[in-house]
Order: sequence, then C-alpha cells, then structure tokens
Amino acid sequence: MSGSPEKLLEERRKRFLDAYAMQVPDRVPIMLNFSYMLARLGGVTKQELHENPDKAQELLEKWALYYQPDAAFGLVGFGGPEPSRILNDRQIKWPGYGLGPNEPFQFVEDEHMKVEEYDEFIEDPTDFTLRKFLPRIYGALEGFTSLPALTSMLGGYVALGNLTVLNAPPVRSALDALFKTAEWYSRIMPKMAEYARRMETLGFPSDVLMFGVTALAPFDLLGDTLRGMRGIFFDMYRCPDKLLAAEEKIRRFTVKDVLQTARMTGLKFVFIPLHRGSDGFMSLEQFETFYWPQLKAMMLEIIDAGLKPCPFYEGVWDQRLEYLRELPMGKTAGMFQNSNMFKVKEVLGDVMTIIGGFPVSLLEGGTPEEVREHTRKMCKVLGKNGGFIMSTSTVMDECDPELVKVWVDATKEYGTDV
Repeated sequence: MSGSPEKLLEERRKRFLDAYAMQVPDRVPIMLNFSYMLARLGGVTKQELHENPDKAQELLEKWALYYQPDAAFGLVGFGGPEPSRILNDRQIKWPGYGLGPNEPFQFVEDEHMKVEEYDEFIEDPTDFTLRKFLPRIYGALEGFTSLPALTSMLGGYVALGNLTVLNAPPVRSALDALFKTAEWYSRIMPKMAEYARRMETLGFPSDVLMFGVTALAPFDLLGDTLRGMRGIFFDMYRCPDKLLAAEEKIRRFTVKDVLQTARMTGLKFVFIPLHRGSDGFMSLEQFETFYWPQLKAMMLEIIDAGLKPCPFYEGVWDQRLEYLRELPMGKTAGMFQNSNMFKVKEVLGDVMTIIGGFPVSLLEGGTPEEVREHTRKMCKVLGKNGGFIMSTSTVMDECDPELVKVWVDATKEYGTDV
C-alpha cells in the first residue's frame, strides 16, 4: 500500500468506475465480501455481530486495513434481529433467535398466498399486502386482518367512522409494533451512513458497491415470499395465465418502487439477487415464458431511468448466458456464483461488467499455489480488455484468512496484466 487514504480512495474509486464502464483499469479491482467471516476473525459469535453493529464495523475496518482490497463490506441487506423480534417475524430466523448463536440467519419459506388468492392479489396487491400478507408473516401485525379496505375511505368525511377500527386493541398493538420498528430503523440508518463515511476516510469507496437499491425478479418475489417454491412450480402447469398476470403486476410496482427509492437516496446501482432462474430450476422453455421476459423488461425500464442493474446470477447460468446478450451493452453488471467464469467472459465480455466467480472452496481448502494460479488465470482471461471485478463466488464465511491474503496479493500482482 502506498499513498494517503485520500489518494487511495481516489485510485480505488476510479478503478471500479473504469471496470463498470467496461474500460481497462490500471489493475483488476478486488472486492471482499466478508460477511460472517468477521465473526471468526474477531472472536465473536454471529449473534454478537448482528446485535452490535459498532463492533461489526470495527472488525470490518480492522480487516479491510489488513487485507487492503479496493473495497470491502460486511453484513449486507438485513439490519438485525431486533425488527424481527418486535414484529414476531415468521420469515427470518436469526443467530440466537430461533437458531444457535453461531448459525447464519435463515429464510423460512412458506405459502403466504393461496393459489385461489391470485385474482385478489392481481386486482389489488396493496390491499392484499396490508390485510393478508403482512399478518401472515408477522405475528405482531395480525390485527390488520380486521382493517377495512382502504377504498372504504373514498367517501371522505362520511367514511371517517370507519377509523374506529384503529382503536381496537389488536390494531393498536399492530400499529405500535410498526412504530417501534420504524424507530429502530431511524436509529440504525444514520449509523449505516456514518459507517460508509468512515470506510471512505480509510481509503475504501462505498459508492462503488453493487448493493444499492434492492429488487427481486417478478418470478422470484412470487416464489420467495408469496407462493413458495413448491407452489409456484405447480402454478406453471395449473394456472400459467394467472402466474403471468401476477408477474406483470409485480414488474410494474417493483420498477416504480425502485425508481422512488433511487430518487430518495441518490443510489445508482440496483442489486437483483436471482434465486430461481438458474439452469437447475426450470427448463429453457419455462425460462423463456415465466422468468426472462419479465426480468429483462424490468431491467430495461431501470436502465432507461439512468440506473445500473446489478443482478447476482446465483447458481449456474451456463445454459442461459446467450439470453443475457439481449441486454444493452455496458448498461448492467453481473455477479456470477457457480457459472463457468471463462465461458461467461467469452459470451458476455462485450456486454456487461463481470463480477465475482472466485471459488470460495479454494479459499477454504486450497493451497497457496492453487489460489495464486487460479487468480492469475482469472486476471489474465476475465481481466482482458477490462470490465472485470474480482470477488468471490459467494460470501466468505468459512474462508482461510491466510489464503484470503494470498488471493488479494495475487490479484494485485497479476491484475495489471490486462
């Protein structure tokens, strides 16, 4: 490392921006996704990492300074167990809350919308969310089942009597839980902004991370939170028209929500974790019908608004790479998990910025020589002509700290040969 934090910040930010612009940077940038690895490095439990964000940030800063990547982040996307505790959350289990203190958080999938409720959801997703979905996933919000439809207030003054339901104990309790949750986020969000500023004072840019506004593909939102995997796969056969109509409704309000959040926050990246579109989940015919058209349309609208979609192509996408060539050149960045990264470069090297793909298995149980050689090959092949950001295939929870150091140093050594 050389130079002041201010100089390093400028160099690293430019390195990422060049890669996102599909230009050749001075070196392949490397981004570390520490996640729960910070707990092991700091000698604390995963539960402590979630419950003490100041400690988590302290560990992130310490180990970012030790490894000196171009960017680094810790736990992403979920604030912690406190909102789940307040709301009696049935969808997420946390370390120390339904799980052992050293187990990673878990998403509990269930059928929160019955197949016979498709029409109701399609007609008015807002009403369905308020009076059915939220009470089903949050025990503290069960009182919302007794609320009248919001359209009942269209009568104006003559409809004010409908508000008496808000005084019912179950509804008051539900509203109180929402206010307590909002208060918690009002305290934690300024901390998150301060943590980002602290990273920048140490020389690590935070505005180049792909985790900005978060959205789900229409099929994934339906499958993850509403129908469940078993339900949605049956729906492709028994009610395909309703499934497609629901996806179209979801696509429209998802884009609207993304654009509104981007305007409010100034964020330019849209992170889209893709859960059910990979090679092993559905046939190409089903992908062409139920997954890709809706996802592509959503991304194109996001691009037209001046934002950059950054999907995480989870699983293996080797059979679907040609579809991704339909995306406009240079307008997206794709993080890949278990796809053949050299094939990804061959097919998509002139279409999008490529992120990730370094096998965590090598960083968990490989040799230093194997780590160095694979790093060299990735830098040489994927880094050619720019548009590549080195990162792992997934979170680094169980990675060997010494092998991570070998990997970072090797990226700096071989990453200039692009």
